[in-house]
Parts: sequence; C-alpha cells; structure tokens
Amino acid sequence: MTPTLELDWLAARIAEPSVKGIALITATLIREGAIPVGTQLPSVRDLAERLGVSPATVSAAWGQLKRQKVLAGKGRSGVWVCGDTLTPRPVRFEKIGNYGNTIKADLAMSSPDPQLLPDLRAAMLQGIQAPNLNSYQRELITPSLLAAIRPRWPMPADAFLATDGGFDAMNLIVQTLISPGEKVVIEDPTATRLLDMLDNVGAEVLPLACDEQGPLPGALTMLLQKSPAMFIYQPRTHSATGHTVSEARSQALAQALIGSSTLIVEDDGIGELSAWPVWSLGNIFPQRTLHVRSFSKAYGPDLRLAVLSAPLNLVKRLQSYRNFGASWTSRILQEAVAWMLHDPQTQQCVAAARTEYAARRRRLLQALAQRGLRLPERDGLSVFIPVESEQFAMITLAARGIAVLPGERCRSGSGQFIRVSTSMMPADQLESIADALVLACGIEPELLSADV
Repeated sequence: MTPTLELDWLAARIAEPSVKGIALITATLIREGAIPVGTQLPSVRDLAERLGVSPATVSAAWGQLKRQKVLAGKGRSGVWVCGDTLTPRPVRFEKIGNYGNTIKADLAMSSPDPQLLPDLRAAMLQGIQAPNLNSYQRELITPSLLAAIRPRWPMPADAFLATDGGFDAMNLIVQTLISPGEKVVIEDPTATRLLDMLDNVGAEVLPLACDEQGPLPGALTMLLQKSPAMFIYQPRTHSATGHTVSEARSQALAQALIGSSTLIVEDDGIGELSAWPVWSLGNIFPQRTLHVRSFSKAYGPDLRLAVLSAPLNLVKRLQSYRNFGASWTSRILQEAVAWMLHDPQTQQCVAAARTEYAARRRRLLQALAQRGLRLPERDGLSVFIPVESEQFAMITLAARGIAVLPGERCRSGSGQFIRVSTSMMPADQLESIADALVLACGIEPELLSADV
C-alpha cells in the first residue's frame, strides 16, 4: 500500500508558503530521502488550508516538480513522488535507445547514414579561413552563410541567426518566447524533443490534429480561440508521419491564422533531404513567423548547424538569451556549410542521398505491400505504421530483435502507431523485418490499404 505523507509533518517544514518556497522545500525533502519515492502527498486543498494559501499556490508548486518528473498524478488519484532526481531532462527522448544486446536491428532513430553524407575535409579547410576567426564578437550569422542561404530561403526575413543545430534553435525559441502556463498549439504527433522542451518550460500543449496534407485548418481555428502564444508545425516531411504541408493547405492555414496574434514557428528538420518545397506562412505573416532549417541530416550531424529567421526584434531577444551561454555558433562550421551550399560535388552528394533514402523507404513499403500491408509512400527517413496496440507491437518486435519508436514518445492524443526508421535498415534483414512488422501491427491488412 502506498504510504501517505502526514499533513502536519510537511506543513511544519514549509517556512515560506509561496510557490517557490513549497516547491523548494518539498524538492529538498525528496532529494534527501525524507520523502521516499512512492509516497502519496496530502491533498492540494488540505495542504493549502494548513499553510493559509490558495489551492492554486500549492498546485503551481506541484506543477514545477511535475515538470522535473519528481511528482506525478492529479485529480482524485492524488499526487505522489515518482522520482528523486531533480534535474530537468528530456524524458521522452532519453527513453529512445539503450535496448540492450538483444536488439539486432535498431530502427528507432531516423538518423542519416554516414555513408551518404558529404565528405567534410575540403569544407573544413574552407571553414578555418573564416574572417574574424577566434574573435569574441557576437555575430548573429557570418556574411558568407547568409549569402548562401538567402536564395534558398522560403520567405522574406528581417534577420537571421545561426544556431548549434535544429533542436538548439527550437529550444532557444521555446525557452525565450514561452512563459510557464502559456498555451502552445503543436501538431499531434510531433517530434519527441519538442514535447520535452514544452514540458520543460511548463507550457500547456494544445494538440492539433493532422491529415495527409498537414495540420487541419478547422482544428486550428478552434484552438486559436484559446489565444495560444505559439503555433509550431513542420512544413515538410514530418519527422513522425512523413506528410508534407501542401500549398493549398498552407493557404488554408493562413486563413485560419488571420485575426490572431499567435507566433508561427516552422521547424524544417529534414531540410534539403526532403523531396518537397516549403510553402512558408512567413510569406503572409512575415512579422510573426520564425522559420528554422537544420543542415544536420543533409550535410552532417557533427556540423551542429541550423539557421533561423525571424523579425529583428525577436532575433534580438533570442540572441540576448543566448548570451547566457556560447553567444555564437562556430564560424568555422558556418563557413564550412556556406562553402558546401555552393560546392557542386556536395550538392550532387545531397541529391544522391535523397534518392537513396527514397529507394530504401520504398523497398520496405513494397515488402510490406507484398504481405498485404499497404501504406502511403510519403517522404523522409522513416515509415509511419498505425498499430492496434503499441505495447503489443513493441514486445513483438523486441522479441525478434527489432527496436522501433513507439508513438507515445511523440503524440499527445490516443492514436496508436510506431515509426520505423529506413535510413540505415539492414538490406539483408529486410524480409524478416517486414514479416515482423506485419505481425506486430495487429490490424487487418485491408484496413491499412486506406489513406492513414
């Protein structure tokens, strides 16, 4: 039976009955072991009454500890201690990987194949010739990189900022522009790490339903009535589903956004490996659109480079927050990418990689179709597969030495699915993997023939 913490004992130790004080004392007691993991805490109402504060104050304190994954539960089930590590961490992302020695095919991470990435040697030699090399000048973006990306950018922009990768850019945006409790509309499903970031800042997530062409305009219209601070979506080759926002859908989303003041954030994580163009909402709402493009998957993860564009006032806010840390992205890496964007051989390599990834994805889809499991082709480094039960699918696949990403890592709703990486799928295991995936689905094949 779960022990319940004695009300008077806890109240006597909270000297400062504010949100900060309640959270700090409770966290300290948990960290020191005075409140063991598994302990049920007193009800919010009872503790608030004993401390002489409103229930909202205690709820806010518990909310801080929930975001740090120390407390869990709500409502009539109560709140209990679920951990004693008080460091904010991306819980969903950390659960990916580490499947042990029994896994023969790790298809959970949609990572680029190192064999398909451009050779960086010539690029790095160009990088070390960067002007202002080793200067402490806090430069937003090097002139060379800015000149290289402007012709490729899908929207007009006041200002650009180089960052240490796409997720660094997204985290910078979320940390700087979202306050605890603010509402954020985001696609459901979405990238695992985006949900972790929003949890970390205490945002209220408003899941937005999608179809084959991206976010549903009608659903967005309904959510905008709640006055969200931000709308985040992936404009092409979605990281979980592989769908791409069409030009017509982009125009419909723009109609829904007219009359709102919600910031628009476009996360182009796959970049130039996508087979599709970006129809940016920044062409219609340039003064409230932030566009992020990552170069990691196409040019190399260790380049740690992405570029974001935004109105100048927002870029200044982002840069101010960034000054707490590194302040600027390596000029060596910026110059290397700028050179690669102009280099014909590099561009041929990126185009060849795009073609090969499509062929690998198509081979799996064909193998599944031969077994009665027909899915839309879509795009990207993975395949989205609806399942009857994620738990059954994961256990079934793990028993056969296969690891995939469960939908729970990247969804807010109830739809059950798995994401299977095809970027480095072992060719000699393709048939056995297809056999296992069909077995794991638990859905009649004819049901999967429809658009999903």
